[in-house]
Parts: sequence; C-alpha cells; structure tokens
Amino acid sequence: MKKALILALVIACVAVMPIFANGSEESKGNDTITIAFIGNTTGDYAMYGVPVRNAVKMYFDQLNANGGINGKQVNLIEFDDKADPTESVNAYQLAKSKGATAIIGSVLTGATVALSDATYADNMPQITASATSAKVTIVDPDSSKIEVKTNVFRTCFLDPFQGEKAAAYAAQVCGAKTAAIFYENGSDYSEAIVARFESKLAENGLKVVAKEAFATGDVDYKAQMTNIAAANPDVVLMPIYYGEAGLAVTALRAAGCNAQVIGGDGFGSVINYASAADLEGTVYMSGYAAGTASVAQFEADYQAAYGEAVPNMFAPLAWDASLVMAEALKQADAKGLKAGSAEFKQAVIDAIKGMQAFPGITGSYTFNATNDPEKSVAIIKITNGEEKFHDYF
Repeated sequence: MKKALILALVIACVAVMPIFANGSEESKGNDTITIAFIGNTTGDYAMYGVPVRNAVKMYFDQLNANGGINGKQVNLIEFDDKADPTESVNAYQLAKSKGATAIIGSVLTGATVALSDATYADNMPQITASATSAKVTIVDPDSSKIEVKTNVFRTCFLDPFQGEKAAAYAAQVCGAKTAAIFYENGSDYSEAIVARFESKLAENGLKVVAKEAFATGDVDYKAQMTNIAAANPDVVLMPIYYGEAGLAVTALRAAGCNAQVIGGDGFGSVINYASAADLEGTVYMSGYAAGTASVAQFEADYQAAYGEAVPNMFAPLAWDASLVMAEALKQADAKGLKAGSAEFKQAVIDAIKGMQAFPGITGSYTFNATNDPEKSVAIIKITNGEEKFHDYF
C-alpha cells in the first residue's frame, strides 16, 4: 500500500514537471523581444559593416541597461553576411528560426536588396542604416507601377536624393550657371546621383558644359580633367568615393580648373587622399555632421565603448535605425501583442510609417510613400585640410 502510494506520487510529479518547465520557458520568452542585426562585419568592406554593428549593439546595450522596452529586455542576435546576398538571406532564415521579430540590416546595397525581398515576403519589419538603392524599398523601380516593400525602411537618404540636393545647392548656394560632371561608369551609386542631377538642371537654371566618366579601377584622369577645365564650369559634380575623389580633385587642379567641387556622401575621408591645398573649399553631402551637439553624446559613448572615434556616418545612422526600430517595438508591445506574431510585426511597421518628425541624432524622421526618410543633408566643407560641418541644406 505504501509502495503504491509512493509510486502514485512519483507519477504525479513527473506528469506535472513539464507544465512547470513549459510555463517557466514561456515566462522567459514573454520577458524578452528578439531582434536580429544582419550585416558584413568581416571581408573587404567591413569598414562599413563594423561601425553599423557597433552602434546597433551599443544602442540596445544601453536600452537594456535602462529597463529595455516596457520592462522587457531586447535579445539582439547578430549575423555576419560578408556583404553577400545569399549569406544575408540565409542569416535571415536562421534569425527567423531563433524567434526574431524585426531586422536591422543589411549594410551594403546588394545584400540589403536580397534581404528586403525575403523580409517583404514575410512582412517582417526591416530597417537599414546605409543601403541607398531604390530597390531596397521598391520591388522594381523601373516599372510603370510602383510596388513598395511596405515593411522595409531606411535612415539614410537615397542616391537620387543627393543628385537633387546637389543641383539645388549648386544654383542656390554656389550661384552656379554651368556645371561639369565626373562620374564612375557602371556604378549604380554614381549614375543614380548623376541622373537625378541632370533631371533637375532646368528648374535650377543650370547647364552641363562637360560630362566625363571613368571605368572602375582607372587611376589616371588627366584627359577627362583637361576637357572639364577647357569648359570652364562654375561647379564640378563628383558623385564618387573618397579614393577616386582624391585622385580626381588632384587632377582637376593640376589641369588648372578652380571650380567649386561638390561631392556625394562617398567623399567622407577624402582628406586622406589629396592635399589640403587642392581640397580647400570642396563641399560634399553627408548624412552625419560630426562634432555637432546632436551627436556629441553618441560620439563620446562610442569612443568609450570601442576605444576609437566614430569612423564614419554609418555608425550614427545605425544608432538612428535602432532608435526608430525600438520606438516602433515599444508601441507594438504597448498594444499587448505577442512579439513575433503577425499582428505584432504589422504594428511595428505601422508605427514606423506613422512617425512624424521623430527625432534622431542625424535628423528627424518622417517616412514618405516609398518608406524613405525626408530629412536635410549635412553639408561638409573642407577647410585647412579638415572636414567640418558647414550647414544643413
């Protein structure tokens, strides 16, 4: 009888144990919100991906230390996609299997476009800090009927937007009437800026008097700059990256052209690739104004966390991407929705879409019909060999 009673108690305990275990695991899950960072932290372009990853991690570390989202901790899982589109999609599938309810990433355009195609199919909230192609948020930008990837957002401005701003800046600030263009043939980044710049010539009273290109890998621009100098333009648009930009400005000055040079955001760090004298007065557009009041705390925290100064604009833009996503997660969670559910994901998307002048450290965020931010660009001017914030435009 006694043995039978003991056996019955043992069976009862065994039967109850899974209930307690499952309840404990469910409680743990209810106390966390899982999101994923996907980006290239190794490989040839890690100088872009690492600052993004660092800023995202720093943001959510600070957020968790201050109570998380409505008292819930954020479980940030990280994946290195090596800037490869296939790796990015594979990382996303793994992130989903681990319960991710939102994605921050990727970093470079190719990987981000592939990732956004995958997240769009699942209506998974996604935000990128750095991918500037229209294909990130639009299924086919060349189609007569635009289909927006309604779940995907960005905190950086687009390449065409820079072209539009460059044309207006040339006319309104520089007082230019004539312009020359020097761009990289076959570069999506360079050609997109040029196309929008040219589309805005008439309304800004500008005329292109010279247009020259170079092929990827070229380092001798003497012939192109000789032609540009002969046209005597008021401004020269150079929507290219800093290494080539340094060579281009050097060649332009050597050809005897003293026109105002206007660069895109790829000019960042150009001071390391040309002389201070040749670069004097050059301006370029950026999504980040280093040393200004709005980014001072971020810069100090980044230095303390990683032992180095903020290396480029990608880090503060990633902070803003994290800030935007966290606010949306907070609003979705406040509705009592279960993280990971279809309703929760849609609430996150709706929260981002509904933001009006939401304050970040690189500007305020209102998202337009194609989920791109409407924000001012920072004009960086090179003076005495230093890249300094000049004004917002």
